[in-house]
Amino acid sequence: MPDYHIPLSPSSTYHIFSRAVGNEKLFRSDENYRFFLARLVVYVLPVADIFTYSLLPNHFHLLLRIKEEHIIKDQFKQRKKIPFRDNVHSLPDFIMEQFSNWLNSYTKAYNKRFSRKGALFMDYLKRSRVEKESDFASFVFYIHKNAVHHSLCKQIGDWNYDGYRALLSEKPTHLLRDEMIGWFGSRKLFIDFHRQPINLKTDFPADL
Repeated sequence: MPDYHIPLSPSSTYHIFSRAVGNEKLFRSDENYRFFLARLVVYVLPVADIFTYSLLPNHFHLLLRIKEEHIIKDQFKQRKKIPFRDNVHSLPDFIMEQFSNWLNSYTKAYNKRFSRKGALFMDYLKRSRVEKESDFASFVFYIHKNAVHHSLCKQIGDWNYDGYRALLSEKPTHLLRDEMIGWFGSRKLFIDFHRQPINLKTDFPADL
């Protein structure tokens, strides 16, 4: 089940989820979607590797793996201009700070663009740790099926704002394409896996 208390720890994999406050929309145009991903690259990619994602009008999902401890500590030193000290600093807190900076950066730009004020995202970031292989597979399918589930498209691969097509493309990507396809065994097996039926409401009742 999703939570917002579990720490984001080095070398661990998580499904990350957040949504807009109230009836707000996170994205009103293609430009918004692209800017959100650009900010993700700036703030989150230095501390986490991204397997895939799905951006919907009022919420988003990420499947990612936090980078190794020495990389996070190096990022801490670069950003804070001081060395990381185990008895003083917290790696999970620093990692969470990068996610907060990402969402805050987007909110400021969004508010300026649409002349609005106040929070845009819910005041917590839900996360579920991937504990076993079946968790990983379920999250991959759930994220790629999300737009279908919300009646935004008819089949996986039709939605412009998730990672499915990028994972199958040969174009450059920030996603862990080779590792993802390798996990499934081949490109064909990856595609075949996504043709399986799944009841999203039953398997993930707390997300939405």
